[in-house]
Amino acid sequence: MKIRVLAFATAREAIGASEIEIELADGSDLADLASRLKSEFPALEPIWTRLAVAVDGEMVSSSVTIREGSEVALLPPVSGGSPVGAKLVDGPIDVMAASSAVSDVGFGATVLFVGTVRNHHRGRGVERIIYDAYRPMAQSSLETIVSELQTTEPQVRIAIVHRLGEIGIGEASVVIATSSPHREAAYRASKQALERLKKEVPIWKQEHYTDGVSVWREEESLIELESIETQ
Repeated sequence: MKIRVLAFATAREAIGASEIEIELADGSDLADLASRLKSEFPALEPIWTRLAVAVDGEMVSSSVTIREGSEVALLPPVSGGSPVGAKLVDGPIDVMAASSAVSDVGFGATVLFVGTVRNHHRGRGVERIIYDAYRPMAQSSLETIVSELQTTEPQVRIAIVHRLGEIGIGEASVVIATSSPHREAAYRASKQALERLKKEVPIWKQEHYTDGVSVWREEESLIELESIETQ
């Protein structure tokens, strides 16, 4: 059977491609795929225990059997009726549109968080960054965050917009807009949305420094996800 393997960030660099096709024996599971990939792409070996895996957009364990035509995604650790504003964009973020999406004449508080690209990190000059994502799951994760937070805080409206691709210094990479009748709930929802985005959404950041070096910032494992282990 043939399957499609998607690789992101350091996993993509280890394989040398963002997408490959692999042929496996019928009845193979993820452990079989792990063995095959590490044999063909030795650069995966040192990072394998850090990877989580999704099959057809859902996180799975190593014992899950793979089907013909499945899409398997290798996910390194991350550095977050669809709800309005829970979306990914490829160009500049319209900050005011995100704010307008949560506005309500009955709400007295709107909190707007704008994350921008800094010109430095740990003493090194940064000239630009590139965001990569597993789009179907990243979109779903953003929607889940918005939906769950609005369930927890029923009088809060939330919009999250994250930009992908190359982003220059000073440009917005993420915008989180929250509104509520009172400021405490809006502040609380904004903070929780950002913390969950950084932990749960399969988006990766590659920093390009002024000295010509580039580094993937893979620092925090996706929560409640299993790494694949070869049986």
